[in-house]
Amino acid sequence: MVTQSRRIARVLLDSPLPQLDRLFDYALPEEIVDVAPGARVRVPLRTAGRVVDGFIVELDTESDADRALSEVDTLVSPVPVLPERLYRLARRVADRAAGSASDILRLVIPKRQVRVEKAWTADTPAVSPSEDARERAADLVSQYDGLAEVLDAGGRAAVEAIPAAREGAPGWAALLAASASRMLSAGRSSILVVPDHRDLDRLLSALAPVLPPESIVRHDSRQTNPDRYRAFLRTLEDSPCVVIGNRSAVYAPVRAGLVAIWDDGDTLLGEPLAPYVHARDAALLRQEQEGSALLFAGHTRTTDVERLVARGWLEDVRAARRVLPRVVLSTPQEMEQPTAQRMPSSAFLATRTAAAEGPVLVQVSRPGFAPSLVCAECRAPARCAHCGGPLGATHRGAVPVCGWCGRGARAWACPHCSSTQLRLASSGSERTADELGKAFPGIRVIVADSAHPVERVADKPALVIATRGAEPLADGGYRAVVLLDGPRMLQAPDLRIGEACLRWWSNAAALAAPGAPVHLVGVDGAVARALATWTQPAYARAELAERDPLHMPPAARVALVEGSAAAVGRALASLHELALPPDAVLGPVPLESDDVPPRVRALVRFDYGAGARVSSTLRAAVVSEAMSARRGKGRSTRSTLTVRLDILDPEL
Repeated sequence: MVTQSRRIARVLLDSPLPQLDRLFDYALPEEIVDVAPGARVRVPLRTAGRVVDGFIVELDTESDADRALSEVDTLVSPVPVLPERLYRLARRVADRAAGSASDILRLVIPKRQVRVEKAWTADTPAVSPSEDARERAADLVSQYDGLAEVLDAGGRAAVEAIPAAREGAPGWAALLAASASRMLSAGRSSILVVPDHRDLDRLLSALAPVLPPESIVRHDSRQTNPDRYRAFLRTLEDSPCVVIGNRSAVYAPVRAGLVAIWDDGDTLLGEPLAPYVHARDAALLRQEQEGSALLFAGHTRTTDVERLVARGWLEDVRAARRVLPRVVLSTPQEMEQPTAQRMPSSAFLATRTAAAEGPVLVQVSRPGFAPSLVCAECRAPARCAHCGGPLGATHRGAVPVCGWCGRGARAWACPHCSSTQLRLASSGSERTADELGKAFPGIRVIVADSAHPVERVADKPALVIATRGAEPLADGGYRAVVLLDGPRMLQAPDLRIGEACLRWWSNAAALAAPGAPVHLVGVDGAVARALATWTQPAYARAELAERDPLHMPPAARVALVEGSAAAVGRALASLHELALPPDAVLGPVPLESDDVPPRVRALVRFDYGAGARVSSTLRAAVVSEAMSARRGKGRSTRSTLTVRLDILDPEL
């Protein structure tokens, strides 16, 4: 008896359902001949009675032709958009985060564009930087002790960027561009990840002088769908290139020789969609899988990166010759002097002198005119009578407006003391510009915030009032930098607020011209000393030492488990056999919601060594709850249990 064989495809379904996060076997019909792993297909899902999208991950031949298998319904495209290396990375990242691989792939593989696909030839010729560009890149890389060895050997490093501009681009952008140029000269691709579009534009300006334009591939949400798909297809080719983009660019399917992330402390690098993986964690997993060089560059150092440096996982790379900003501290005691209002005399005089020569940067905490108002009598926060939102003013003498519902409060009265008088409680960027414009008559005032984006200012006398993160570049650097509202920034209810403030202030100080003063107003303590001495890694080490006995991230990993009390209880019970410490679980505690049944939340703290076991156990609990919800009669068909690993500190 001759046993018949048949071709089968193992398919990953594009579905958010956790119980479908595995490979399914499908028979390949005879008419589908020219197919390769990674191709898009449509397959029947018998349990749902419909056809769903998917990707062929593996092809095989089996001898058991009698096994009941559904056939692949349609070959959507023969282009292998899911190479094996990308699937392995997505699988590893999803498993670490207790999520689905399809959720990771949805971030990197764009929707198919037929015209773009038909025009794609997949034969882009290899390019290399010019001899002059290679020399400039080598010169810049040599300014950092040990950086060349890290790049050439596929090492891992935390790099302190030189806080100075170079050829019209920030120093950090020139550093990444030089590193990518070195890799391209060696015939290898690079992935450069930055937080937002402003950083992306600055990186592009730094890449232009050192790389051929055809070697640069953008992975940007601002691109049109055809442009994004065209760029993705380019990353599938063997010809080396340099991929630049935001957080999801870390998954670009190139054969990377370098993955570099700028300013990993920026919250924009944390993915807001399930499974909520930070670009830093994805880059670490990718480097371990592929052996590429890995750089975390910044003016400051996050506690997450410092933990890896302390454990020897990352090298500490610094500039051979450090030219640091000149930071002047204006203490809270100086702010108590009768002549000091928002700016002490030392900062005021420095601003007056510098503004006569060129641009001066003044950083504030909030945009707008007066973001918040209080009662003039009892100082109680002014709230909207309709929704309870905070009241603010758009300009002096304006009717207060609610920041939530937008209603005006013409007849406001304090519910505590019945006063009808309001007082400005804080100054936004526009109010600060109004005040400084009167204090420095004849000097041009520029507002740079979310409502007034400014990319660059000329080397002319001006006062630039900018919110944190919106500071424009100045030709030749700022003649002085004044950091206002420091005490207000430090009061934010965030476990990492000191670390965040140090990052905001350091990035602003790095925009100063060589030798220009940087005045930090009204702040003292460890954060101020770290900025003044430019010892941000030491501050990160101290923060890490304080978190370690409390088992708070990043000293330990934290998982958030949320759902009905019964579902959360079953999930936590499944962790008992892992022998976690007695204080590993915090909660559950009830959540304020109208859900039925009521939802509760628990936190699970665990060491990195137990990460694989904890994530797989919690993922199994999610799948079990999803299957039970589907089989249940008279109950909701939607699972009530959600699990999220490595949550950001503000959410704690």
